[in-house]
Amino acid sequence: MKKVFTHDRKQSFDVGKIVCVGRNYMDHIKELGHQAEEKPVLFLKPTSAMIYSGEKIIYPSFSSNLHHEIELVLLVGKTITNATLEEANDAIIGYGIGLDMTLRDLQNQAKDKGNPWTISKCFDTSAVISDFILKEDYELNFEETISLKVNGEIRQKETLNKMMFKPDELVSYISSRMTLEEGDLIFTGTPSGVSGLNKGDKLEGEITNVAKIETEIS
Repeated sequence: MKKVFTHDRKQSFDVGKIVCVGRNYMDHIKELGHQAEEKPVLFLKPTSAMIYSGEKIIYPSFSSNLHHEIELVLLVGKTITNATLEEANDAIIGYGIGLDMTLRDLQNQAKDKGNPWTISKCFDTSAVISDFILKEDYELNFEETISLKVNGEIRQKETLNKMMFKPDELVSYISSRMTLEEGDLIFTGTPSGVSGLNKGDKLEGEITNVAKIETEIS
């Protein structure tokens, strides 16, 4: 079973499922030609897709358009179903940063045919995870900046207050559709600036005061 770790490596959590949110930053919605939704757009990644900061992303042979998506990741600390906003907020015990790697060509092909786009999101090494800071040690104020550099060049940069659905809203909604359990991870959506990558590219992501992440395309 895959685990995630706290910054000091004194605690670890078994990861159950990875729930991902799409279309949570307006500028990203616009750059892909989509429309905002009244409810969060959800999809899942398997834990087999997980790797850790410092490990390499393998560029799949069946795609020619691998994109980066840097995201705030929430760590769930208790089992909840149909949680209120207060209960949802209480269930979030930690924050990290993650890369939701996406095969944009396969995703677009699937969308054009009205098919699920699971393959574009669930391939091995498509979920890169940092260590987590516990909420008891740091509470988000949403003035934090999330950013991603590729080969030293800024590709994505935004403040967390630009999220359309905040963490407690996301957790409450997700728990109304599926039970959330201790160790579940929630990728909260990516800001604008997503773009293609090549083998050898080096990625460095950061959320101010929260976490850093680095990886390379292999």
